[in-house]
Amino acid sequence: MQTLPTLTTSNTTGNQSTIDTTIKRRKTRSVKVGNVTIGGGYPIVVQSMINEDTLDIDGSVAAIRRLHEIGCEIVRVTVPSIAHAVALAEIKQKLIKTYQDVPIVADVHHNGMKIALEVAKHIEKVRINPGLYVFEKPNSKRTEYSKAEFDEIGEKIRETLAPLVISLRDQGKAMRIGVNHGSLAERMLFSYGDTPEGMVESALEFIRICESLDFRNLVISMKASRVPVMVAAYRLMAKRLDELGMDYPLHLGVTEAGDGEYGRIKSTAGIATLLADGLGDTIRVSLTEPPEKEIPVCYSILQALGLRKTMVEYVACPSCGRTLFNLEEVLHKVREATKHLTGLDIAVMGCIVNGPGEMADADYGYVGKTPGYISLYRGREEIKKVPEAQGVEELIKLIEADGRWVEP
Repeated sequence: MQTLPTLTTSNTTGNQSTIDTTIKRRKTRSVKVGNVTIGGGYPIVVQSMINEDTLDIDGSVAAIRRLHEIGCEIVRVTVPSIAHAVALAEIKQKLIKTYQDVPIVADVHHNGMKIALEVAKHIEKVRINPGLYVFEKPNSKRTEYSKAEFDEIGEKIRETLAPLVISLRDQGKAMRIGVNHGSLAERMLFSYGDTPEGMVESALEFIRICESLDFRNLVISMKASRVPVMVAAYRLMAKRLDELGMDYPLHLGVTEAGDGEYGRIKSTAGIATLLADGLGDTIRVSLTEPPEKEIPVCYSILQALGLRKTMVEYVACPSCGRTLFNLEEVLHKVREATKHLTGLDIAVMGCIVNGPGEMADADYGYVGKTPGYISLYRGREEIKKVPEAQGVEELIKLIEADGRWVEP
């Protein structure tokens, strides 16, 4: 997939200014997950998760392949038991044999040491949830945690986590410490409340254990279903990491975002806000829909922010009384003809008033300047005027003439 070069904006005199409109990403270490690298300045990685039962070998292989073929670069699979961990070994081998070696993350939850140790033999990355990895059943009669009790559980966590850390360290594999707002451990809730601070401290406890064992192939996530909580948690996590001299990459996501238009808007509100801050090295949009529906949303977010360019960028006015053709219909025709291309900016503008100015950064422009005719532009230069009925066909010819056309 392509990434955009550094962009500049023009000042009022028409000269190029020194204002850089690219997002300045937080500097992080590189974490290898199979043949994909998270962080270290590499392009932001797109992830998703299959919803098949991992015991269904053929179904899981097919689901992973479907996601990977449409641009999902790392695929997560749930592993709730030892049987599922063993099945994942078969899934991995079948992928290699029938398709290719897709990077896989195993999702391990309640009391998961034995499961994680097994699955670490077979795949590139293990995701654990600090609130559930050593699961303590909440005590409704508890009113506080003493320091001794707090430290005792902390030591138990270390004993349970250490074998997995050592296994991943020695194999050169990775771990995601994935904190969820809705599943903080009881002692964190008592100490910090149901807050971003509690989420951050929960992650830091596990990070420090990993570092004490000389393991730093870590990715951190701070997911919540409420966007303000999610944004606050990630910002605080980044601040604390920087204060502590830690440069771990961040995995962004709004958990349980729902479905449809609102699910997409909710995910975008959280993920894009943080990406615009320069935070985030890998993302997952969590929709209550088939996983394949998540990938286009991820790429649209990244494209809109100028972080990855994987499709045509369409610039189009909203239409008004000055519009000289059916803008919605024409935009649809242009999109259908060119949507398979990569890396182009194409503007479709309804009239001459704002058209050339608003589309100045586009590679090609399609403008209604006079009734019944279309003016085609290359950049800021008007190339030719053609009958409206021939507009899309002539646009394709112009792209072909520039050597930028590929067949669908």
